[in-house]
Amino acid sequence: MPKQETSYRQYETMRSVRRREAIAAYFFIAPTMIGFTIFILGPMLFSLGLSLFSWDVLTPARFVGLRNYQALLHDARFVTAFKNVLTFVTAVVSLNLVVSLILAVALQWKMPTILRYYYRTAFFIPLVTSMASISIVLAYLFHKELGIINYYLWLLGVEPIPWLVSTRWAMIVVILCTVWKNFGFDLILFVAGINNIPVHLYEAAAIDGATGWSKFWHITLPLLSPTIFFVVVVGLIGGFQVFDQAYVMTRGGPGDATRTVVMIMYEDAFGSLRLGYGSAAALVLFILIMVLTLIQFRYGQRLVHYE
Repeated sequence: MPKQETSYRQYETMRSVRRREAIAAYFFIAPTMIGFTIFILGPMLFSLGLSLFSWDVLTPARFVGLRNYQALLHDARFVTAFKNVLTFVTAVVSLNLVVSLILAVALQWKMPTILRYYYRTAFFIPLVTSMASISIVLAYLFHKELGIINYYLWLLGVEPIPWLVSTRWAMIVVILCTVWKNFGFDLILFVAGINNIPVHLYEAAAIDGATGWSKFWHITLPLLSPTIFFVVVVGLIGGFQVFDQAYVMTRGGPGDATRTVVMIMYEDAFGSLRLGYGSAAALVLFILIMVLTLIQFRYGQRLVHYE
């Protein structure tokens, strides 16, 4: 058989194998792509188009252009909700970062292995519990007259605090609720990050006479910077979409003290049937999250160090 014909047959065989592999790959990713198109990309495009219309479901949609966006800029509720979300995100991301990092470092201390696993599990359990359930329980705990928090404060001689009906305290309770539920996720990430730091770096630092604080500041923290960056990005994205805990515990009150952007989207789109206005608020929130995330990736990478 001529050499040229043999090479051609080998080439055709390779093409056939690659074609079958490509078809198999498309079959594997098809469910994910179909689900993404139907439940994410499709609704996003529909919401984008709907934001240019005024529609209450009961009457035909009416094209209004950018009027929904103009109304958002002059909506005092939206501005207040935006400020509330900024406060919430700043507090939650900071507290989650500090609490989870401290506990992750503490879990590296010498202790029985079973105790270490117990603490990891105990800290992670709230994360797999629904936010609505946790919010209901904490709402009872922080109740002014019936809550156990105020009961113990009364035993200490402190007057009952109107946690959920005070503009001063309501957002604090929502923040604490969120941190308590979510810090376990960051904790597990930090534990994994610390365990991936080479031990010889700590040994070399110990030989040079470095203290525990020096090891943390010059070894642990820099090499955890990729994990910290990830935690901050994910925390910011999730924080701007806060809804469950604020809605269940305070319904956005008292006044607008805990009202969020997603809550405005929900109330206008499904409560007042202003679907176009709610869609406009959703798109503004999406653009805001995307811009802030891009800024973090653009400038935050400069603070990330790899071994």
